[in-house]
Amino acid sequence: MKLQEPAPGKWQLFRIWASIGLQSFGGGASTTLLIQRAFIHKHKWLSIEEFLHLWNLCILTPGINLIALTVLIGRKLGGAWGIVVSLVGLLLPSATITCLITAGFSSIQHLPVVQAVLRGVVPATAGIMLLVGLNFALPLIRKSHKEGIFYLLASSVLMIACALAVILLKFSVIIVVLASVFLGALFFSSKSDVPLLQQEQREQR
Repeated sequence: MKLQEPAPGKWQLFRIWASIGLQSFGGGASTTLLIQRAFIHKHKWLSIEEFLHLWNLCILTPGINLIALTVLIGRKLGGAWGIVVSLVGLLLPSATITCLITAGFSSIQHLPVVQAVLRGVVPATAGIMLLVGLNFALPLIRKSHKEGIFYLLASSVLMIACALAVILLKFSVIIVVLASVFLGALFFSSKSDVPLLQQEQREQR
């Protein structure tokens, strides 16, 4: 995938992350969607495969996934300074506003208009989470379809099983992720597959 624009400078990277932080209403789902739109769709500094590769690395590490994702994207686009400006851009403006709002929230949280706003945020967040989930699932489904019906079925069953394990059986997310790692190694390692990034580069030649 060729870059649509040159790699961003420090100030541009800061402004993008600050914009993402200031628009991240509704939690991690909205932040993830904004990151995808900024770095994949608008500027094309990342492909969806590269994004998923970085996200998978974040899932396998403890802590806040979005912070880890910010670090990885910042490092890829700007090195050590890219990490610094990305973290500052994402966290500083949004954290400042959050602290200010939280300080005054206790005095207005019982107002009917505030309660109505909070009730409206929940379905909006659910819709955003659904869209983010589709953005993650569709590239995996397309890739599995190219590899054959077995891989498509295995990927589909694994996605559905993980969702049911968390929603219905109330399994710990850690257990589900570790089980997915084991099953992925069991079902998908039999084929000598090239990594996603190498495959994408080969297809564009």
